[in-house]
Amino acid sequence: MIYTKVIIIGGGFAGLKVAKKLHKTKMDVLLLDKKNHHLFQPLLYQVASAALSPADIAYPLREILKHQKNTTVLMGEVHSIDKEHKVVHLTNGIKYTYDYLVIATGAKHSYFGNDSWEEHAPGLKTLVDALSIRERVLLSFEKAERIDSNLEAEKYLNFVVIGGGPTGVEMAGAIAEIAQDTMFKNFRRIRPEKSKIFLVEAAPRILPPYPESLSKKAKKTLENMGVKVLTNTMVTNITHDGIETKNGFISARNVIWAAGNQASPLLKTLDVTLDRQGRVIVDKDLSIPDFPEIFVIGDAACAIDKKGKPIPAVATAAIQQGAYVGNLIRKEKPKSKRKPFRYFDKGSMATIGKLKAVACVGNFKFSGFLAWLAWGFIHIAYLIGFRTRYSVMLEWYFHYLTGMRGARLIHETIDTEHDPNSSSDPSIQE
Repeated sequence: MIYTKVIIIGGGFAGLKVAKKLHKTKMDVLLLDKKNHHLFQPLLYQVASAALSPADIAYPLREILKHQKNTTVLMGEVHSIDKEHKVVHLTNGIKYTYDYLVIATGAKHSYFGNDSWEEHAPGLKTLVDALSIRERVLLSFEKAERIDSNLEAEKYLNFVVIGGGPTGVEMAGAIAEIAQDTMFKNFRRIRPEKSKIFLVEAAPRILPPYPESLSKKAKKTLENMGVKVLTNTMVTNITHDGIETKNGFISARNVIWAAGNQASPLLKTLDVTLDRQGRVIVDKDLSIPDFPEIFVIGDAACAIDKKGKPIPAVATAAIQQGAYVGNLIRKEKPKSKRKPFRYFDKGSMATIGKLKAVACVGNFKFSGFLAWLAWGFIHIAYLIGFRTRYSVMLEWYFHYLTGMRGARLIHETIDTEHDPNSSSDPSIQE
């Protein structure tokens, strides 16, 4: 028997949903991903802020799909796509043919042409990013403790988050809690609660997609937590010592980038129209023009809703697109019989800290404890695997009761051999 070959590139929310929809079909499904795990990105900032461990938000793709006998999972990076001959080329030289191709490669952070900034301001898209940021944040307190100069120590106790979207807001709130709650009474030479946290946003307000009332509520909540929110502030340069803005210089050794995204460069090999973020402008059925067997979904796609606006790059949209495309392929519907994809907006939520969040569901806007509770239940529901759900709930309960964060281990060592600012007190030397 000749099976229909389906290749899915990317094991995120969108790609994984397509694979699940093709369970128990007479199709040969191949899922390709550079990583061996599905990552729950909405909680990535909690790994970066030492609230959760990597295993709490990542799950092996092979384990997720082990009962789907028609599905093969392979680790590999796709180099290019030959749409004319229906061939996918991997970087190791291997190639695969397909009948249907689903591209769900997600997105990475964009520095708007200033790629040199990444060295000083890491983004937050992968587990490696999250662990790197966690190390930088925790090491900063350790370095400040070892420095005699108060002025030099302050640089390590200043934290700047660039980008006032949900990730930036959540990260700024988490750092404020680390400094004021988690690290309280942990040090003798510095006072972590005196740390300065800056949230920098170029737009007139933070959380721009949210209703203005919720943006104001989030800003006020952050400020009550000690975060200095700077709106209408454009970053012009980032260096080892801090950031330059049109309104002045902010000295900081800790800068986190949460300001923009760009799609995978793989999409350029399709030779189709892309938007400013490098996403494919797809047809109403999420396929690309003239090639109905190729679908682009999730953060890699620029899809337009019935109001003429781009569908937001959020997990719920990616899951809905994956389900829609999976059903089309399952039924092998020709393009002429495909109904347009319709996005159902389930609302927006962003947590700011313990018992603090904002949410908008339809015309219903709410904040505080109720929003935080709803945010928590929804994220637990979307986590894959009973063990991870149970683990995260325990970690959150522990944090709620004690304020402690259970993933504060530092793997990097501090080299102060040639640091003129390090303390000369032998009692604190390694």
